[in-house]
Amino acid sequence: MSVRWGIAGPGRIAGSVARDFPHVPDAELAAVGSRSASRAQAFAADHGVPHAYGSYRDLVTSPEVDAIYVATPHPQHLGIALAALDAGKAVLVEKTFTATLAGARELVQRARERQLFCMEAMWTRFQPAIVAARELIADGAIGEVRGVQADLGVDRPFDPADRLFDPALGGGDGRARGRTRPSLSADGCVSRLVDLSRSR
Repeated sequence: MSVRWGIAGPGRIAGSVARDFPHVPDAELAAVGSRSASRAQAFAADHGVPHAYGSYRDLVTSPEVDAIYVATPHPQHLGIALAALDAGKAVLVEKTFTATLAGARELVQRARERQLFCMEAMWTRFQPAIVAARELIADGAIGEVRGVQADLGVDRPFDPADRLFDPALGGGDGRARGRTRPSLSADGCVSRLVDLSRSR
């Protein structure tokens, strides 16, 4: 049985994800939702999506959808993801998971209460190099991990109105792009990281 996905937020990253659906077995892109019906309809037409909704509420309550990919600006993640869980839908939430730690805790708790899948869309966790690194670390092949150094470079022209730069939309390196680096140590890739303060 195929999982029918809905995308909340027809922006840049949602377009990239939509183009990859044909490569994912047992998954289909069934719907898109936006605060703007015309934007949802345009996205649906561009990507061959059968259902377009002019509100996130209509998307998350749609009987045509099993799971929601939340691709809106960060401040909207929590509300949409909670509504989706309350509607019985699994959620995949784009980085950054929520705008606050309290919001992340609330979302995880709701998913546990509803017994539904809920995950941050941290695709780097599944890259073959990261999977191999986790295996090497778990096997002790590289010895005891005592630290992690990671760099991320992005070349995007500055636009103060763009969600990547506008703090009101959750912009800034720490939220918009910076989450990838700490995830290397937080997601289990380096789960045996030694607390250097204890080893001195």
